[in-house]
Amino acid sequence: MARIRVLVVDDEPDFLKLIQRRLAKRNVEVFVAGGGQQALDFLSSNGVDVVILDVKMPGLNGIDVLKEIRKRFRGVEVIMLTGHGSMQTGIEGISHGAYDYILKPFSIDDLLERIREAHEHGALKREARRS
Repeated sequence: MARIRVLVVDDEPDFLKLIQRRLAKRNVEVFVAGGGQQALDFLSSNGVDVVILDVKMPGLNGIDVLKEIRKRFRGVEVIMLTGHGSMQTGIEGISHGAYDYILKPFSIDDLLERIREAHEHGALKREARRS
């Protein structure tokens, strides 16, 4: 089975390094972006299966980036990262087309399971479009 390709978008460099290292150990191909515009630029020239997208970022916030992803990169599933206690923001992300949301802090195993589910969901959607 091919490795799942994931783009993690967050404005905290230490968080990006940690998630990248932990997911890579679990056979996930991980790319990182430090903000919304950088993520959109990356997606314009690189394919990924799943985007892990922080909601609170300077410049383009996660909801604005999610809306752009939905318009321009239809085959990509998005999992929103929200700060502890901001479930309402996660629900807002779902209403704009995110596959799921996860509250910080989270376990890497929980994140990995959601990535796998999102990847499978995206693959089923792509298969249905071909039929």
